[in-house]
Amino acid sequence: MEDVRTRRGADVASDHHLVVANLKLKLKKNWTSGQTALQRFNTAFLRDTDKLNEFKIALNNRFQALQDLRKEEETSMEDNWKGIKEALTSTCQEVLGLNKCHHKEWISAETLDANLMPNKETRKLKVILKKYLIKRNKKVLFD
Repeated sequence: MEDVRTRRGADVASDHHLVVANLKLKLKKNWTSGQTALQRFNTAFLRDTDKLNEFKIALNNRFQALQDLRKEEETSMEDNWKGIKEALTSTCQEVLGLNKCHHKEWISAETLDANLMPNKETRKLKVILKKYLIKRNKKVLFD
């Protein structure tokens, strides 16, 4: 809240005063799906010995195939690095999977819907009360 003031001049046959507040709303960052951002793999699986052994075997197979391919043809250092990077990332993605970041929602849709329902009812009540007060004031003034 940046500023809060009361407006005391409105006469609506009530002992309440109008309160006006200025709010500053900060929106959370919209997280990307991970395709353009840095991919983080679920390394917690490596604590499990079965997953660790599966990862080692898959990685050794990929590197062995890569090494056999490199023996057959002459390649540059850049091509070697791309092959190693591709083998490592694809093995991690298959065996470990991507790390899922679950960010807690700031406010849920149910909360927003629950917040709007009382406002509709109070608006209807205010309209009805205003009509009633206008009739009562006319009756008092003109009788």
